[in-house]
Amino acid sequence: MEKIRQTLEVRKERAILVAAHLPNADGWDDLAELTALAESAGAVVVDRFQQKIRKINPATYIGKGKVLQLGQRVRRFKADVIIFDNDLSPAQIRELEDVIQAKVVDRSELILDIFATRAQTKQAKLQVELAQLEYTYPRLTRMWSHLDTVAGAAGGAGTPGAVGAIGTRGPGEQQLEIDRRIVSKRINELRDELEGIDLRKLREIKGRKDFFQVCIVGYTNAGKSTLLNALTDAGVLAEDRLFATLDTRTRKWVPSRGAEVLLSDTVGFVRNLPHQLVASFKATLEEAVLADLLLHVIDVSNPEVMNQMESVNKVLADIGCGDKPILEVFNK
Repeated sequence: MEKIRQTLEVRKERAILVAAHLPNADGWDDLAELTALAESAGAVVVDRFQQKIRKINPATYIGKGKVLQLGQRVRRFKADVIIFDNDLSPAQIRELEDVIQAKVVDRSELILDIFATRAQTKQAKLQVELAQLEYTYPRLTRMWSHLDTVAGAAGGAGTPGAVGAIGTRGPGEQQLEIDRRIVSKRINELRDELEGIDLRKLREIKGRKDFFQVCIVGYTNAGKSTLLNALTDAGVLAEDRLFATLDTRTRKWVPSRGAEVLLSDTVGFVRNLPHQLVASFKATLEEAVLADLLLHVIDVSNPEVMNQMESVNKVLADIGCGDKPILEVFNK
């Protein structure tokens, strides 16, 4: 058993984390959250790297000297993948991979990858696949040119044959070697299928108009499903991990003195949530848009609690919930 465990550990991707800060950046501890995200994706974090930059380098995002240092760290720590907390352009990723000779993943791709591993229902899988393909489409050139040198070796300088590679999993993984025409066709198919699901979901939510509707929102892993279970005995999976819930759950709740209420759980929010996910999870987020009251679950034990609250409020404003009544629920 110990030998099997060691073998599985060796086959995990070894990751170096990078966070680049512009002068006007907030005080968020980028690497702490990025570490949690990387570990949720199945990586072993072997090194962490921060840099303050005056401006974004159009070619590599960070300075050329730091890129060369990253290449040295890849060889030193036998890393498979470099994970940036920043969002990178396809050209920047391509240039970084050429210089570093290791796979490069940005924040959006990392979050999309985690969603791919969490999706369970047909709707969630379709939503994640659409988001992945919309992210993938402008990057197909990079994926073609680096498929053999980066993905095939699972990182070049790192451990050979790392399985479940970050950024190559989930419903979108089979799309990495196909052309733009086929990807575009699949995107349109998914949009049509999800549009039908969205309409049915919208009719379902509007059909509850006779009930007072409450939606639980909050940062990922803040305790939303735990609250739903505590109030309704719903038996919903509540795990101490990021993005444990991707689908909405609705249960009846009867307060001690009051009428019957419909209580819904939603997908957790996160800082800089990829816009592809916000768009493809439209039907899921509709629970919050059409609710009469929002319960914002807040993990007060988290050092970044104020930043997390701000991120949730930003997403709520983006989806049209900025003026909705909110009751804050403090957890832990």
